[in-house]
Amino acid sequence: MLMPVLVLAFGPVEAVPIMTIAAILANLGRILAWWREVDWRACAAYAATGAPCAALGALTLLALPARIIEAALGAFFLAMVPVRRALAARALALRPAHLAGAGVPIGYLTGIAVSTGPITAPLFLAAGLAKGAFLGTEAAATLAVYLAKAAVFRGFGALPLDILLKGLATGSTLTAGAFLARRFVIRMSAERFRRVMEALMLVSGTVLLAAAAFGE
Repeated sequence: MLMPVLVLAFGPVEAVPIMTIAAILANLGRILAWWREVDWRACAAYAATGAPCAALGALTLLALPARIIEAALGAFFLAMVPVRRALAARALALRPAHLAGAGVPIGYLTGIAVSTGPITAPLFLAAGLAKGAFLGTEAAATLAVYLAKAAVFRGFGALPLDILLKGLATGSTLTAGAFLARRFVIRMSAERFRRVMEALMLVSGTVLLAAAAFGE
């Protein structure tokens, strides 16, 4: 939900590092909110390959034109809806070894596409996780990915003080939101949760593709 707003407000070049810093704080908030339900084995399997590949993806991202970034983000978001449904239709139950293997391409794509949630959602949902377990485990697994990306941005001068402050301000509200949303997620059925995720992916993808097509 937030990524299209940041792209429209600051442009994709600034939105990417802002979202990275904000996501670090947001993931910390979700980990704390769902600590007891985190699947640490699944988390470690994905992060072991996802983090270094995300660093490589972030290096690629720094060299891409702004419109390509917007279009890539939108395409990834929209593509993840049928991917998740295809995995669910085949009743595939992913194991830690599968998560580690998927961490290579998805970690790299996450380095480019910024928002790990919509990209990794089908993966962790296919691992049998839902609601609090999904939110906590996905947050813990991708925290390492965002830290790797932040290190790359910092090393290449893409995290000046003003961008860092914008990211911290945005992230603080996301952290608070993780705790406010907890009671709503607890009441939600697993299927309804998945449908809400899909709706968010469709809206985000459409907005970003429109920005790439009609922006200056």
